[in-house]
Amino acid sequence: MTVFEGTFTQTESLRFAIVIGRFNDLIVNKLLAGCEDCLKRHGVDINPDGNQVDFYWVPGCFEIPLVARKAALSGRYDAVICLGAVIRGQTPHFDFVAGEVSKGIAAAAFQSGVPVIFGVVTTDTMQQALERAGIKSNLGWNYAMNALEMGTLMRQVNGLGGSSYEQLPAASAVQVLSGDRP
Repeated sequence: MTVFEGTFTQTESLRFAIVIGRFNDLIVNKLLAGCEDCLKRHGVDINPDGNQVDFYWVPGCFEIPLVARKAALSGRYDAVICLGAVIRGQTPHFDFVAGEVSKGIAAAAFQSGVPVIFGVVTTDTMQQALERAGIKSNLGWNYAMNALEMGTLMRQVNGLGGSSYEQLPAASAVQVLSGDRP
């Protein structure tokens, strides 16, 4: 049996897109800082003038899936990290935005075959969002770890031959997707 598992090493050739929704910037900037810190500590050059990370700023979370999909389909990236914050208000707006953003990010990953990391904090209160963005922990770090792991995993699965999910042989697809482990 072959086991495929992502790693957190050999990151110097990985490329990432980070799509950031500006709305709720107090939270989002903290998530971005955590994400950048994680990538940097794992050997990724986060310099905007470098060649490993590109930053895409969009107005809010609703716009994230479109840009994430375009970035993923470009063939330039091993993973796309989506960062944003949707905080419940007094109207049903939260439910519409949170649900559609989640579906859109998942669709971008499935349509492109590139890992698209859901890094959108969805909370009932600003306090909960702050806790997830730095007071108790910073989920931005976790989202970057997910991107590192999935980026390296997909390179293994694709045999370094591209980023298309369709390149995965049928027998291996069953093995990987079924969660079989030794």
